[in-house]
Amino acid sequence: MALNPLVIHETAELLLGCVCAELTMTAARVEGQPGCPCRSCVVPGTPAWDDCAGDCVRAETPGQLTVHYAGMVATSNFPVETRDVLGSRNCLPVRPAAEFVITLLRCAPTYDQQGCPPTCEELAESARILAVDATAVWNALQCCFPGTSDARRGQTFVLGQQRTVGPEGQCAGIEQRLTVSLPSCHCPEGETS
Repeated sequence: MALNPLVIHETAELLLGCVCAELTMTAARVEGQPGCPCRSCVVPGTPAWDDCAGDCVRAETPGQLTVHYAGMVATSNFPVETRDVLGSRNCLPVRPAAEFVITLLRCAPTYDQQGCPPTCEELAESARILAVDATAVWNALQCCFPGTSDARRGQTFVLGQQRTVGPEGQCAGIEQRLTVSLPSCHCPEGETS
């Protein structure tokens, strides 16, 4: 089965849009919660932890939200990778499934100029923000992302592990993995799958 050449990038953009919208809505409901970071983008591969401080021009929300494509497998029973032989003029119902990673980073409390560690209050506030961010990402994938497809049943995907990352440098956050069944079409005439 052939793929639209833009399907991977477009799916990553849909994921980014859903998560950013949910972070914005969550910030409006939860006092003190930052919204969608001013640095939000689809990136090529694992993101660099460049900017969780939010030195964005004309923006108030610190952090970094990224989505990246991590790989693809063939599946005839989504989400299980197939080991079926392909290319022998058979009509196996093989579909592509792509893995994506959403990474959301925020500033993490660190030592002050006198070398003192962060206070328990600073650590607790950072932990609260991280927990609310984790819930917002989960909600975006459960409520927004399924409706981004024209397919009758919406996007077909499997949520992978969500885990805490960091603190590293001055950033901490969450990483969410998911595998999405990509839409494909028949090969152009004269080509076989």
